[in-house]
Amino acid sequence: MSNKFVREEISFLKGARGRWNELKYAIGVIFQFMKGFRTLHFVGPCVTVFGSARFGEDHPYYIKAREISARLAEMGFTIMTGGGPGIMEAANRGAKDVNGYSVGCNIVLPHEQKHNPYMDKFVNIDYFFVRKELLRKYSFAFVIMPGGFGTLDEFFETLTLIQTKKISQFPIVIMGMEYHKNIHEHVDLMISEGTISPEDQDLLLFTDNIDEAATHIAKYADTNKIIKLQEPKPSWILGEKKAI
Repeated sequence: MSNKFVREEISFLKGARGRWNELKYAIGVIFQFMKGFRTLHFVGPCVTVFGSARFGEDHPYYIKAREISARLAEMGFTIMTGGGPGIMEAANRGAKDVNGYSVGCNIVLPHEQKHNPYMDKFVNIDYFFVRKELLRKYSFAFVIMPGGFGTLDEFFETLTLIQTKKISQFPIVIMGMEYHKNIHEHVDLMISEGTISPEDQDLLLFTDNIDEAATHIAKYADTNKIIKLQEPKPSWILGEKKAI
């Protein structure tokens, strides 16, 4: 693999290495975070849309992601995604359909993913865990569309952070009822088995209805005055300017 960050991560995950190599890796992670902070500091408030990179523009899930993102952009949210194709492209595209703001945090992979053309601003990140933290850091709600292992990882890690109060109780909307029916049933099973609390199901809204999803997020945004949050001011010392 030609990408040095891919090679470095493979080496890191093999186990303990020399202390100098570990320090270099940690410094690299810091620089990745700083790159993200510099790019995304002025983009909020955002709603992050998670979903598969593998759906084409004629697929019903692509169309649904585009529709819900357009609605949320009209409400004043910046649409944030992983910056790639498929559902991510659909969400960014939906925002641009209504002249809304659209940003992405793209992952650099040895195959499959390149950034889509529907973003006002994007940053390329080399480590999955850095990318996930950036996607959560600037978002006040999350929409989960059908996807694969990566989408489920993003979904459940975000849900766990909300459940354990590591981040605020931001709304999570799961769209694609048929696709996610087994997850819905498994949530009920976990409640019945006592592995999660009954109130944990209140963290989630399963729906395919655009109006219901938008209303759910809008209700939270209005209650917590998210849209009217004071924007950070650019620092002339750092050469900053508003991103979008």
